[in-house]
Amino acid sequence: MDSSKKVNSFFRKESPCASPKYFKYNRRMKQKILIVGAGFSGAVIARQLAETNNFKIIIIDERDHIAGNCYTKRDAETQIMEHVYGPHIFNTNNEKVWNYIQKFGELVPYTNRVKAVTEKGIFSMPLNLLTINQFFNKQFNPREAEAYITRNGDSAIIDPQNFEEQALKLIGKDLYENFFKGYTIKQWGCDPKDLPASILTRLPIRFTYDDNYYHSKFQGIPKDGYTNIISRMLDHPHIKVKLNTKYSKDKHVGFNHIFYSGPIDAYFQFSLGRLAYRTIYFKKNVFEGEDYQGNSVINYCAETIPYTRIHEHKHFTPWEKHEKSIYFQEYSKETQDGDLPFYPKRLAADIKLITQYRNIAEKEDNITFIGRLGTYRYMDMHHVIDEALQISQSFIENEKAYFPKFFNPKPKHD
Repeated sequence: MDSSKKVNSFFRKESPCASPKYFKYNRRMKQKILIVGAGFSGAVIARQLAETNNFKIIIIDERDHIAGNCYTKRDAETQIMEHVYGPHIFNTNNEKVWNYIQKFGELVPYTNRVKAVTEKGIFSMPLNLLTINQFFNKQFNPREAEAYITRNGDSAIIDPQNFEEQALKLIGKDLYENFFKGYTIKQWGCDPKDLPASILTRLPIRFTYDDNYYHSKFQGIPKDGYTNIISRMLDHPHIKVKLNTKYSKDKHVGFNHIFYSGPIDAYFQFSLGRLAYRTIYFKKNVFEGEDYQGNSVINYCAETIPYTRIHEHKHFTPWEKHEKSIYFQEYSKETQDGDLPFYPKRLAADIKLITQYRNIAEKEDNITFIGRLGTYRYMDMHHVIDEALQISQSFIENEKAYFPKFFNPKPKHD
């Protein structure tokens, strides 16, 4: 019997107390929990519930592997640890999250130093004192650089209403057009004027020579890959994982509660319309030499170059040695049927639509929507883990019959 038949037979085993009403008022019995999605959201919740000894958990995932978009594996030809769905550098200021993930695998300290190819040359990112001095052919100290950038900014823009206005106000036309305009059009597939101004706050300007892409206290990459960490999280006698298993509502039967980390619009079969996402895809190449580009990530900012960046995966594990290399050209496009949704666009129409989906979700029984796709929010790995820890703790402590469809997290640490 294949895995899909096994899991379907499991779901058909209805107990005498399988109705939602029964579950609502028997919270003290040993509960059966269904988790949809074997990424960080589902894995953390599963592990936390399993350790209480009061829950039995089934995790299903339609892919043939665990770890979601953090999935890593050894490239068959080179044995390099491959970030299959794009680079993931773990970074956080939340010590609790940092310590938690290391219970399941060692994180080796790692500094992400990104380079950017522009029409005027190659520079370090994010924008920093070296970038400014090289780009403008100056020798500014921090105070001079800050004053110069302020003068270059568009002072006529008082209240930026979109990404482009925010950029022009903060850094001026030259830096915006060379570093951000073309890259943003490729990444988001729309005019930067259609994007919210808040996006640019994720790309800080530094008036020091610090070229660390992140500004987090804790930064690292799992020594044995993210898949190993998720695997160890799910290695518990009260957790069963069923891969190659697509979710459908008939699978609710026999479970006290469902944690759903798939796309919320897909849960409702797109009945109100589709939420907009960007997806990414890669062209993988093997390089016969030891080093293809000399850095882990290089952005290509010009709109005329079709890909957004190239990442060379051996640089994510500098403690390993390999005779060959692999590199990925990364492309961005609108999500269509069959594509994996990556980045919620959250334009005005999407905000209206997610509000409508949340309203009808409140009428569902015994389900909580979790993670980036389930809640239609941009979340980094550390945010996902932090929120999953909060959700599971609240669920364990909750003595009421009702658990919210959407968890209201505490303020983020970073």
